[in-house]
Amino acid sequence: MLLAIDMGNTNIEVGLMDGEHQIFSERLFTDLKKTETEYAVLLHTIFEIRNIEESVVDGAIISSVVPPLTHIMEVAILKSFGVQPLIVGPGVKNGLKIRIEEPKTLGADLVVDSVGAIELYGAPVIVIDMGTATTIVAIDKERNYLGGVVVAGVGVSLNALSTGTSLLPRIALDPPKSVIGSNTADAMRAGIIYGQAAMIDGIVDRMFTELGYETKIVATGGLSNMIIPHCSHEITIDGELMIKGLKIIYDRNQ
Repeated sequence: MLLAIDMGNTNIEVGLMDGEHQIFSERLFTDLKKTETEYAVLLHTIFEIRNIEESVVDGAIISSVVPPLTHIMEVAILKSFGVQPLIVGPGVKNGLKIRIEEPKTLGADLVVDSVGAIELYGAPVIVIDMGTATTIVAIDKERNYLGGVVVAGVGVSLNALSTGTSLLPRIALDPPKSVIGSNTADAMRAGIIYGQAAMIDGIVDRMFTELGYETKIVATGGLSNMIIPHCSHEITIDGELMIKGLKIIYDRNQ
């Protein structure tokens, strides 16, 4: 089975794939202070609570946008499973035709999302990933990765409101009753949720105009289930897109 790990700035997604079937997906908090052994213990704990033997893992792959932790996770996997993980980056076959000014600067997460979206949903496609940042990228009819936009994510925006002002409180991000908030908390919720949804719709419309045609739209990321249902476009939510994309890239390098 394949251990697939996506290391983001806020969370680390740990997935186990048996062929094309995802056995599980768990999230860990990204902690720059943890050692190889501490991450190895966390990985062991995930398998233990799932009653899955670590010996079933015969391959591993890592996507990381947190360089200081990449090698730490690599060693943790070696300690826990005895396999050398493949690390998504330059030199790794991914099949993506990247048409940006500096292809080597493209984040591993965007590569993996795009590979997964093209393979599973076809091209052209717009891919939305809602994590610490919200990214929206465009892939054209010829399967070329053209680029996209990066904006502050839901959590970052909400934190900026509460920490950057004197009177706005910290709130739970529950769905608001309406766009017009009748109290401060609901007004903040409406601003974040409907604001992100409107931003996504607006960016997608502008991308359609630049491309000259409409595309499929796929969304992933921990906050997609909260925001995407409020968008006006038809958008497929695939919470497993990253893990599926990692499996596709791993297979292409065997």
